[in-house]
Amino acid sequence: MGRTIIHTDNAPAAIGTYSQAVKVGNTVYLSGQIPLIPETMELVEGDISGRIHQVFKNLSAVCEASGGKLQDIAKLNIFLTDLQHFAKVNEIMAEYFQQPYPARAAIGVAQLPKGTDVEMDAILVLSD
Repeated sequence: MGRTIIHTDNAPAAIGTYSQAVKVGNTVYLSGQIPLIPETMELVEGDISGRIHQVFKNLSAVCEASGGKLQDIAKLNIFLTDLQHFAKVNEIMAEYFQQPYPARAAIGVAQLPKGTDVEMDAILVLSD
């Protein structure tokens, strides 16, 4: 089974040795997204709400470039430098997903790329 590299200009360009996503069969592995604005590659400033929204927008753009949508995510990993933001993530996630929700993990970490406080990656399963 071959691999297809997914790229879109509607999400931030890779800032390292990785692809935005890799599709194998009908499964798409999305790399971690931080709250970078694709056009400027600058982090969203202000409170964490804006950064969480930007991460979901970035994930959505990569999902769409893969032929899917956020609702096709089977597994979502959320990385936070402060788990006190977990309730805010839940609140905002409810704006982007409907039941049945994906499987999910929320992981507290010491640091994230570019000094941000939130990152998410996902596994997407496309319909046949």
